[in-house]
Amino acid sequence: MKRDSLGMVQRSRRESLRASAVYGAVPAVLAAAYTIGTWKDPNRAAMLLVTAAMVGFAGLGWAAAGRIARTRWWIWIQSTAAAVNLAGSAALGVLDTGVAGPLGTLIPLSVVLLAIVMPPRAFLVTAGLGVTAYTSVMIVGDRPPAGYPLVHALAFGCIAYLCLRHSAVLASLRRRLADSSRTDPLTGCLNRRGFEERVAAELADAERGGSPVTLVLLDLDHFKEVNDTHGHRAGDELLTWTAQELRADLRTHDVVGRQGGDEFAMLLPGTGAADAEVVVERLRERLRVCSPASLGSATFPGDASDVAGLLLAADQRLYQDKAVRVRRAPTAAAVAGARSGIRPSGPVAAVEARERRRHSIADPGWVSITQTVVALVYVVLVANDHAHRAGMVALSLWGFFAGLAVVVGADWLSRSRLARPLMLAFAFSSFLSCAAIATLDGGVDQPLGIGVLLPIPLLMLGMRPKVAAPLALAAGAFYLMVGLRVGDASGWYLALQLLGTAAAAVACALQGRAAAGQRRMLTRLSRVDVLTDVLNRRGFAERFAAEVAQSRRTGRGAALLVLDLDGFKLVNDAHGHAAGDELLRWVAATLRSQVHPHDIVGRLGGDEFVVLLTDGDAFEVAGSLRTVLGARTGVSIGVAVLGVDGEDFDGLYAVADARLYQQKKPSPGYVRS
Repeated sequence: MKRDSLGMVQRSRRESLRASAVYGAVPAVLAAAYTIGTWKDPNRAAMLLVTAAMVGFAGLGWAAAGRIARTRWWIWIQSTAAAVNLAGSAALGVLDTGVAGPLGTLIPLSVVLLAIVMPPRAFLVTAGLGVTAYTSVMIVGDRPPAGYPLVHALAFGCIAYLCLRHSAVLASLRRRLADSSRTDPLTGCLNRRGFEERVAAELADAERGGSPVTLVLLDLDHFKEVNDTHGHRAGDELLTWTAQELRADLRTHDVVGRQGGDEFAMLLPGTGAADAEVVVERLRERLRVCSPASLGSATFPGDASDVAGLLLAADQRLYQDKAVRVRRAPTAAAVAGARSGIRPSGPVAAVEARERRRHSIADPGWVSITQTVVALVYVVLVANDHAHRAGMVALSLWGFFAGLAVVVGADWLSRSRLARPLMLAFAFSSFLSCAAIATLDGGVDQPLGIGVLLPIPLLMLGMRPKVAAPLALAAGAFYLMVGLRVGDASGWYLALQLLGTAAAAVACALQGRAAAGQRRMLTRLSRVDVLTDVLNRRGFAERFAAEVAQSRRTGRGAALLVLDLDGFKLVNDAHGHAAGDELLRWVAATLRSQVHPHDIVGRLGGDEFVVLLTDGDAFEVAGSLRTVLGARTGVSIGVAVLGVDGEDFDGLYAVADARLYQQKKPSPGYVRS
């Protein structure tokens, strides 16, 4: 798994390098078309040579991306390639007509494109190089209109920063979702998926370095009796305490995972067989107070050379330990002690609901704020005696306060059904204001003309394409209308500005689409039980809250079913954990096949399942499920009805759990293979 993880990292680097190469070629392709189209103007042969060199360099970077991604110097190579691209764009700007000419936007355009693919620290270097290149063109090239370089540098800089910030937010969201997908929602330990990945990673390291690794498996004594006697909530608290104590006793680089139910596993890198015995005994004594357990360990490479072999050897020793120990269920005092001994956990890097939506709503507001601030700076510092100064100030203030309202109200908008029409109205108003400001300033080739196009890349990065694309087309239409009717912008100036913005918009849309795909995958992994493929505790709680809210709005009924397999512990003890896992998968699949598609099935842990019914008689469904599942295992089912037995999950769960234990038979059910 570490090799898989390393491969994923290298693939991510490779895609970043290839994207940088493609984005580096975009300005060169635009410049080549312009050079050929204006071949009779000065310096065209030199400009064509520069564009050819830029395209060739980008092609080499794309072809070598796989090799570069495997080196430790990949980020420096990417930064060097960005520097070459910026140098080429600067040379083209100097050979043409300076920063105010058709090619003057190539440098800031390149910076915006690189902002969505480069890591933040590396991008800071690239941004600095971009400022240096742009300043060089401004000094050496033809003299631009007053304020043109200032407005363009500030405006593109703000957009590049917002794109970088948005990309960083998406990356943080994906990272936290990835962590959630590997974490057990009850105990905070690694779940089965996360633990197996760490085991494989540490074994790969140990194999290269020749160091030992020990795997310890742990199974609580008679944990089922805790649930049966004190209820599932007490059992959950005992599991949480156990995980807490296991983490407290191990080193920082050791790993604790919950395999399912009352089964835990620990990974001890750098620990040999002799030291493992000491650790096992220390853990046994630490847990004896509240949750006595059987333990088994296996060490790489002495006991096995792969993950499956270590798990098998440790599992066999665990059952040997069970056979020689006198095992007793935790007493009521021990369960109470565990409950009182749970310490508050540290802050969790959680993923908030609507977090991405909130950022995507706020970003256009920030764009409007930064654009209007730049316009006000221009009016105050450069165009103080402009004939339309008052109108530009009024429109800028309108845009500033409208953007501020969107930023302040982003959280409310993210929860409102009015979000889409209000944001569409805001975007249209923003584009119309920018077009009016550009008209008052004398045309799109004047300093404030670029404001019409600047929001487009960020909109495409943060919004769904089917929503953002019409807005982008509207902004382009506004820009073209002003460019054709006001001022004397050349056709090439209009074409290159529009094509450059379109290239940035497509790049941002592709980046946003890829990020959305990763989010969907990680969101599913973080909310689905690794073993059974039904919702885990986290996912069920979220879906439960949403469905109950919907039921209250529509007046539709709902009921919670809590299911507990009878005698499931005997399966693990008699046939091994693999047989128990297979039974749990069968139960999950059977539950999903027996309820309606809009009902929700989840596994809270161990052999405890839950079902949220939104249609039909809950008690009748419970009887039917008991009969169907009885083909392989006995099952106890508790039912609680929304509005009758409780109004939230905790209330319904308490009632359903109590009813479940009222119907339990004194002897465990026989489980058939």
